[in-house]
Amino acid sequence: MSLFDTFDPRSEELIKPNLQRSYCEGKNFPEVIIGAFKEETFRILEQVCHAEEICTLRGGRAIPVYRINWQGRDIGLFHTLMGGPGTACLIESLIARMAKKFLLYGNCGVLCKEISAGHLILPTAAYRDEGTSYHYLSASEYVDVPTHNRLTQIMDELHLPYISGKVWTTDAFYRETRSNMEKRKADGCIAVDMECASVMAVGQFRGVPIYQFFYADDCLDGDAWAPRTLGARPASSHEKYLRVALEIAAKL
Repeated sequence: MSLFDTFDPRSEELIKPNLQRSYCEGKNFPEVIIGAFKEETFRILEQVCHAEEICTLRGGRAIPVYRINWQGRDIGLFHTLMGGPGTACLIESLIARMAKKFLLYGNCGVLCKEISAGHLILPTAAYRDEGTSYHYLSASEYVDVPTHNRLTQIMDELHLPYISGKVWTTDAFYRETRSNMEKRKADGCIAVDMECASVMAVGQFRGVPIYQFFYADDCLDGDAWAPRTLGARPASSHEKYLRVALEIAAKL
């Protein structure tokens, strides 16, 4: 049995989120949930809006989920984990608490040096160089992002510039080799991340729409890796992207 044979649509999973000791039923839970990947987002959260902690998830540590009222709508917000497996588990836990839609956002590396640092990227499909997605969908090279078109409509309504394209999702941050980067770039991928393929597979299997956007940080397209703005963004930058996420979530 190989990784490509692990999808099992015929039998139920043995472990469910609502069987965990940490599970508590979601009452008046926000239907739309934002998952932010950067810790800095939560350091500036109260400067942007009031946030009420409504529950705690478990992901190797306590992960609070906040309720925010933005433009008259309740929106949830949590700090998600790095990588597809952890992010998928947190999304499963939130679906069990009656969350209906998700918006994930964070930084990514680019495979095209013409994409400037900070530019918004909307994934159209994700190359499945990870393991989680194969437990949720049949084997294939890519998983589509079915929410892409609606997200482009919202971005246009908000007059936000962006670029769309395929992304390369990998579990192995420190094994993004030059040869693999060149293969993915030749195939049309414009960015690399660690979650997109996994979360899109979860969303499609569970019938829950998951939206995602990135902002460009480091660059793999060159003679050497260029960190650019990776780890060096000011608080104002994190505030800007949080506001973008809230504006999008209010329209979902």
